[in-house]
Amino acid sequence: MNHGIFSLFRRTSPTLLAVALAVTVSSASFAAEPPAELRILTHSSFAIPKPLLAQFEKDAGVKLRIVKAGDAGEMLNKLILTRAAPIADVVFGIDNALASKALAADVLESTSAAATQRKSAAPLPAPLVPVDYGYVTVNYDKAWFAKRSIALPKTLDELAQPAMAKLLVVQNPATSSPGYAFLLATIGAMGEEKAFDWWARMRSGGVKVAKGWSEAYYTNFSRAEGGSYPLVISYATSPAAELFYSKEKITEPPTGSLTLAGGVFRQVEGVALVKGGQSRVAAEKFIDFLRSSAVQQQLQTEMWMYPAEASVARADVMKFAPEPAKFDTPSEKDIAEKGSAWVARWTKVVLK
Repeated sequence: MNHGIFSLFRRTSPTLLAVALAVTVSSASFAAEPPAELRILTHSSFAIPKPLLAQFEKDAGVKLRIVKAGDAGEMLNKLILTRAAPIADVVFGIDNALASKALAADVLESTSAAATQRKSAAPLPAPLVPVDYGYVTVNYDKAWFAKRSIALPKTLDELAQPAMAKLLVVQNPATSSPGYAFLLATIGAMGEEKAFDWWARMRSGGVKVAKGWSEAYYTNFSRAEGGSYPLVISYATSPAAELFYSKEKITEPPTGSLTLAGGVFRQVEGVALVKGGQSRVAAEKFIDFLRSSAVQQQLQTEMWMYPAEASVARADVMKFAPEPAKFDTPSEKDIAEKGSAWVARWTKVVLK
């Protein structure tokens, strides 16, 4: 790196050496140093427009290294396993279903970012800072039901009837955040025993289980080519996304979401500093960046979530994604203490 300078030092007199050293120091002051790196760990669904990310890099004087670590649960596990030597400075995507696990593992650090001083449209326990929120619920294929003149279920009890249960594809809560969220909604609404009785009825009725959301929605759901299940666990914003991305000129979404009592979970996603991470100043700037008006506007049609900043206007297409009036969830304490056991029990009841 500095071989030429060292060579000059060896071959010159003290006077020339002093001159050379002065020139070197002067030149170094004008040399452009590479920007610091800010490491961001996220789930695979993280999506912010590249121009916004580039502007943040310019304003903060850093280079972003964004690592997508699969599902949110998988991402958190990776963060926990590497806590002795943190692989990120900031983590985005830990939600209210996973928050207790993250806090118990002590992998997050408090922040004084400006966003913490503003009220959020949906809460998360500190040090997580809410960024967005959405609702996991049952979605349906409008054309499938209309063609057969079959009435949609109005309750979870109706959904568990054999003729209806066999029409639904759910995600495995052991491998899927939406699947876990839906399981939590049923337990929050009915209590553990009644919820697992309901799941046993769903199994008897022929409910389909997929590993994750992509498989359920893009392979099994009847809207997908070759799919045969007209009911799927997805998000309340999915119908709006269907309209937004449609190649056909349509004015109404081809899908809808059911807000069945006991079948809706509000998912709140947050961002936090990673304990033992670096670049703290830039990391806190990134937290505020995710709560900026520009990002909060764009995430609605990038990640299909509602903005945590209540003052940010909703995207026009979000009129096709009304928020459910009611949702259910167990207490944070119960999720922390019983979440793993619930997943194990679900596996035994539904799969074994």
